[in-house]
Amino acid sequence: MTYSKLLILTFCALAFLNACTSKTADTPGDRAVQDPFEVIAYYYGNGDGIGRFAIEDLTQIIYGFALLEGNSLDIGPHAEVLQKLTELKQRKPSLKVLIAFGGWGGCETCSEVFSAAENRRAFAESVLRALRDYELDGIDLDWEFPAVPGFPGHAYKAEDRDNFTALVEVLRDVLGTEFEISFAAAASPAFAERSVDWNKVMPLVDRVNLMSYDFIAGGSTRTGHHAALYSGPENVLSADDAVRRLIGLGVPPGKIVIGAAFYARVWRDVQVESGSALGRPGVFHESVAYRDFADYFGDDCETHWDERAAAPYRYCGNDGLFATYDDRRSVAAKTRYALEHSLGGIMFWQLAQDSQRDGLLEAIGDTVGQPSAE
Repeated sequence: MTYSKLLILTFCALAFLNACTSKTADTPGDRAVQDPFEVIAYYYGNGDGIGRFAIEDLTQIIYGFALLEGNSLDIGPHAEVLQKLTELKQRKPSLKVLIAFGGWGGCETCSEVFSAAENRRAFAESVLRALRDYELDGIDLDWEFPAVPGFPGHAYKAEDRDNFTALVEVLRDVLGTEFEISFAAAASPAFAERSVDWNKVMPLVDRVNLMSYDFIAGGSTRTGHHAALYSGPENVLSADDAVRRLIGLGVPPGKIVIGAAFYARVWRDVQVESGSALGRPGVFHESVAYRDFADYFGDDCETHWDERAAAPYRYCGNDGLFATYDDRRSVAAKTRYALEHSLGGIMFWQLAQDSQRDGLLEAIGDTVGQPSAE
């Protein structure tokens, strides 16, 4: 073999090796940005009827929620439903099933437990056992919230921020590269600025699932959008606002997944004599699943589209009801936004709230297949 041929073969080998290693990270300390566009369903239920949904349009199902038992993940009560979810891989082998930990109201002792290194290690080791025992693909951390107020009465302190980083570090060390780690993030300035050390956490995780909904909470006494894509006069917070904030903090766009709401939040005692129903006084009434919209809203309810927010709302004048939600048009807009901004994907809460016909998951799937469609 001539020297020149040897150089060519060496160059080709190096180029091939570089191409392989540039797509994914092989070390726990640097999780690469994901290439596929994720469509992630959170799921809360017993698994009955799960097969009726368009599983083929999903890349992940995240089941919630497992809680803490002392300093360990208590996954035992969820064995039956997890088996039903993992069986969906027979329909779509590439589907990943993750377990979500915590959730709203599910992290009462997190601040205290995760303050100690030995507890963080014990938790990580219990997660590894659970993922292997139940043939799961990873964990989604839903500590709501480190260092800022979350569920009323739950403890939080400034040190939670560093303890959350330490928790992710030990999880990645224990889980290695075999399993995924994601976490749910509030789409608020306070969470972005105080809850997470983004520069340390993001290299270790696969993605952050941005809860770009519930922008107006049940305690609000004025109407507005709870799941707007863009900010406007009546909705300062939005998915776009939250995405820009995270990117400004150095979070890779390809690791950001934005959220859609498969439910409405309804206010009562809303009176409108003229103009828009947005920004009016009212009293929070209840939440309604998307699958129940047809039965819930009467014939007098008027549907409106806010061009600026890229979000719908309904006003039922006879009953004084105002509803803010995502619909097929708005989830398609969010999906296009995620695609056009090279984000990691779109997720939603939650799959059991979708309708069997003309559902929101179907609208997401159609948009992923045709991202330029209107």
